[in-house]
Amino acid sequence: MAFDGCCPDCKLPGDDCPLIWGACNHAFHLHCILKWVNSQSGQAHCPMCRREWQFKE
Repeated sequence: MAFDGCCPDCKLPGDDCPLIWGACNHAFHLHCILKWVNSQSGQAHCPMCRREWQFKE
């Protein structure tokens, strides 16, 4: 989904659907990356570059 919009789980863009950055510098909507991470068996990887997923500090 476009970053200026919201993810499919949200009705309106805003604070309920913030952008989250990974250590690999890829950004995702919060709900989208949480769904992805929770759907992976074992260690999750970035959907873009396949590096081990870690939230950017």
